[in-house]
Amino acid sequence: MKIAVLTLGCKVNKYESESMMLALKEQGHEVFSHLAYADVYIINTCAVTNEAERKSRQMVSRCLAQNSDAKIYICGCASQNNASQFEKLRNVKCVYGVANKSMLALSLENTGTHVEKLPTVYEDIYTANPTQIRAYVKIQDGCNNFCSYCIIPYLRGRSRSRNIVSIINEVDKLSHMVKEIVLTGIDVSDYKIDDQKALDVLVNRLQPYTNIRFRLSSLEQGVVDEKLLCALKNSNFCPHFHLSLQSGCDSVLKRMNRKYTTKDYEKTVKIIRKYFKNSNISTDIIVGFDGETKKEFKKTYNFAKKISFSNIHIFPYSVRNGTLAQKKPYNPVEKKTKKLRENKLQKLNKKLNKKYINKFKNKFLTVLIEEKIDDYYVGYSENYIRCYIKDNVKINEFVKVKLKHQYKDGALCTIL
Repeated sequence: MKIAVLTLGCKVNKYESESMMLALKEQGHEVFSHLAYADVYIINTCAVTNEAERKSRQMVSRCLAQNSDAKIYICGCASQNNASQFEKLRNVKCVYGVANKSMLALSLENTGTHVEKLPTVYEDIYTANPTQIRAYVKIQDGCNNFCSYCIIPYLRGRSRSRNIVSIINEVDKLSHMVKEIVLTGIDVSDYKIDDQKALDVLVNRLQPYTNIRFRLSSLEQGVVDEKLLCALKNSNFCPHFHLSLQSGCDSVLKRMNRKYTTKDYEKTVKIIRKYFKNSNISTDIIVGFDGETKKEFKKTYNFAKKISFSNIHIFPYSVRNGTLAQKKPYNPVEKKTKKLRENKLQKLNKKLNKKYINKFKNKFLTVLIEEKIDDYYVGYSENYIRCYIKDNVKINEFVKVKLKHQYKDGALCTIL
């Protein structure tokens, strides 16, 4: 059979989808990850926002537009949140949630709804099957933070960590297949061994793998300390820190139930730059959170400018049913105001991104070539600058380049 596994949302979903694809291929099916004609579609859904959940439902009709007779199977956070929104959609044969979603690949004859209780221990049932140049390795699942705007802890369960031996075994296998690995999870910062924070321990165990470079997905401010930075400095780590912020105003952070202040965050950025002087520090910011005033937004804007992020992912706030913010008295910011604030931050983001890229003008970078787009070979440098190269190079190879100037969403570079 032809089977399409379609993924919405985070890198964890992507990793789990790739594992399902491997299991399906081993059964002899033709499997791919893009929207095209198929006999069966598996949709791995997302529910981080109302819009993500809407797109998850919409994906069913998009699949049926490719093949009106196809069988549809659903899994993931949106179905964990509300299975009924998928059960009555045309051609949906089976609905799983988050737990045991990998069983879909082994039980395509199943029908009905199989949304189980969330696991309390790490489900070590996935096997990496990289479909791109860069591979993802899941080291953790779930979240204990309960930020007031976020529904994910209710859909993914409490934080639980993968056994370090299992992680190293997977990295070892991947080290013969890819040249870059991203360690990912719902809350990577909470990776633990024997109930103790141990991200630095894991990073130290990766030091022998000098033939591949490593990245960490989004980090929380509180995990970054001298111990972790020393471990990263001594490994083949790419100096890109996606350090979650959400707001640059202390009163908003408190309402968000974020467990740090802007002073704490700034201190963390300084220590990162002490160890990695020109590291890429990117972040997420929510605009228009419940009750955000003009003064509070201005503090966020000024703080982002002060930190001088290389890139800001900006999200207009939308309330999610079942979150702490939704249960409190609600004081929404007007949609028009949110849009204005988003636009203002986007303009700042463009300036900061240009400033960061210009720091490397005529400097040398190492780029992993991932694809060819029109006349350019494209890949990312160690500090996550998207590089465009006209010279003739090979995909899935490292090349040394000189950065010339900003270009499109990255920089134009030439081979040394």
